[in-house]
Amino acid sequence: QVQLVESGGGSVEAGGSLRLSCAASVDTFRSSCMAWFRQTPGKEREPVANIDDIGYTYYGESVKGRFNISKDDSKNTLYLTMNSLKPDDTAMYYCAADRSRFHSCERAPGHYNDWGHGTQVTVSL
Repeated sequence: QVQLVESGGGSVEAGGSLRLSCAASVDTFRSSCMAWFRQTPGKEREPVANIDDIGYTYYGESVKGRFNISKDDSKNTLYLTMNSLKPDDTAMYYCAADRSRFHSCERAPGHYNDWGHGTQVTVSL
């Protein structure tokens, strides 16, 4: 089982930026789809972005143009750079890995086998 540990969350004012990191315990990025999800209390986990083995990316409509997903295979680390943050971006952000595929990444959280514990992002006006 892959251990994923997120970091980089915090509190920021609207319009600000944060960069989340997700460190994996093993070399999994080269052969997996990696993704970021977010969730607020009472709502379903929402796909934010994903990236495949060659760097092809997907972004949710609400973050497109503001967020950027990237990875450093040599460091086994996934990143999410978040710019122009809005109060609606406030959520717990989770890193996830789908080791059953390395391209044509799925968006639904049920396809992802390994999850981190999350990092909280709070955006205030």
